[in-house]
Formats: sequence, structure tokens, C-alpha cells
Amino acid sequence: MTEQDDMTIDQIIQGEQLQNILEAALLAAGQPLSPAQLAALFSDDERPPKGEISRALEQLRVDCSNRGIELKKVASGYRLQVKQEYNEWVSRLWKERPPRYSRALLETIALIAYRQPITRGEIESVRGVSVSTNIIRTLQEREWIRVVGHRDVPGKPALFGTTNTFLDSFDLQNLDDLPTLAEIRDMENLEPELQLEAPAPDAAADGLEEDTETDDDETDRDVEEDETKEGEAKDTGSDTGQL
Repeated sequence: MTEQDDMTIDQIIQGEQLQNILEAALLAAGQPLSPAQLAALFSDDERPPKGEISRALEQLRVDCSNRGIELKKVASGYRLQVKQEYNEWVSRLWKERPPRYSRALLETIALIAYRQPITRGEIESVRGVSVSTNIIRTLQEREWIRVVGHRDVPGKPALFGTTNTFLDSFDLQNLDDLPTLAEIRDMENLEPELQLEAPAPDAAADGLEEDTETDDDETDRDVEEDETKEGEAKDTGSDTGQL
């Protein structure tokens, strides 16, 4: 083995150093990183042998088992995030409440997730009410849904499907990780961290007002409040689930 070969071997990053680099990159990224993105951190001379990055990630996951953070694999790759059991305390770093989502929005995203690809008309047929344009817009702005095609019928209605961002938001690797329909008793159990919109005090006092409210009425109020909070969250870094 030549002296040049010895130098190349010395340059290869592995073991504890590799684990530390991956941890630092995941902390700095603030978003999931794929194995390809992690491998791209290293030059050709430094790049670890095949399989070493996966082994280092697994060791990092094990090392985090007794810490306040965890290594989570989601659809877009790997990320370091605060463990759910510590969110109660970490969330106190920010004064604003987490965004609240209306029942109409949750029902819509659930139908898209479980019956995709699905058209707006098909969603309306299942729910029995028209789907608010604001709901579709909100889901698209959050990059939870996208147009995946068009139904081959008159009018060519758009077909909606979920995105990797949707899966990342719910700590899922793929759609197979969604709970089965039998496990979902009601919409509140779809995602415990998402708070349903509570009826306004005057609406609760007047039963007719709540019964006659449309998706547009509900979502206009919901989106306005949600977008205001989301703007504040971007300024303060309110996503306590990720580091």
C-alpha cells in the first residue's frame, strides 16, 4: 500500500466523527435530509464506505433514546426533533398558541389522504357540502396536497393527492403508516396535536347559526386566524417539533 493510499484512508470520515457530523448537519438543516443529501456533505476523498452513513444514523437514534430529542425518519429523510413528551415545556418558549384547524379542513385532508387521487366533486359528494376554496388553497399553501392529474370526464376536474410535506408533518414515512380507518373513531383522533376549532360563544348560544354555517364562513374565520399565527410562528420559530 502506497503512502498516497494511506493518506486517502486517513481522510475517510467514519465512526464517532461521522456520527457527530451527521448530528450537526441535521440540527443545522431545520428540515429532513435524505441519505443522498447527507452523503453529499462529504468530498470524494472523505465519503464514508457504503452503509456507514446508515450505521451512524442508527447509532445516533440509539444514543438519543435517553435524551430530549429523537432521530425520526419521515418521507423526506431524517430529522432531529423534540420528543413529543417534552413539547409541553418547550412550547412555553413561544407565547402564541398552536394553529387550530376546522373540522371541515380536517375532513377534507383525511378524504384526500385515504381516497387519493380524488376530485373536489368527489370530496363534496362524501361530505355532503361544498368544499371551500379557502380550504383547498390553505392545504396547497401548506404543501400538504397537490394536483396529481385530471379525471378523464367532462370538465377534466383536478385530482388531488398528498405530498411528502404532509407525511413529514405527521411523522409518517409513507401512506402505509396512516392509521387504518377502523382505528379512527372520529376526526379528533386523526392527529391529537391539531386542535379543532371550538364554536364561537354566540354560535353555541344560537344553535341555528352553527347549523347553517357553510364551509366558506367557517374557513374564512379559521384561515384568517391561522395565517396570522403562522406569520408570527415564522418570526419566532414556533415549530417545537423540530430543532
